[in-house]
Amino acid sequence: MADIVYVSITGLRLKKVWHAPVFWRHATASMSQAKAAEGCLSADARTIDGVDHTLSVWTSRDAMRAYLTKGAHLNAMKTFKRIATGKVYGFETATVPDWPQVHRLWLDEGKNV
Repeated sequence: MADIVYVSITGLRLKKVWHAPVFWRHATASMSQAKAAEGCLSADARTIDGVDHTLSVWTSRDAMRAYLTKGAHLNAMKTFKRIATGKVYGFETATVPDWPQVHRLWLDEGKNV
């Protein structure tokens, strides 16, 4: 039987183009934090149709939540509502989706944040 992992998908769109420097400062720091976080198996980002997406894979939902609520990511979340809109989707699975699947899941299942 395959191991079950927790997959987190985000997609954010800037409200105004001039928010880009703030967004990228937070995004870069958050991605570095994710890649170094305990329980993170992988973390990647892509821009699809003007939306900045992340795909991260974790050993568990608890590991992802530990990352989510501290450090650079916590600071990014505090800034988010001012500069962007977006949706998130997380789920447990034995099969990590590829980028086309990630985008479909985000469109179909994502919850507004």
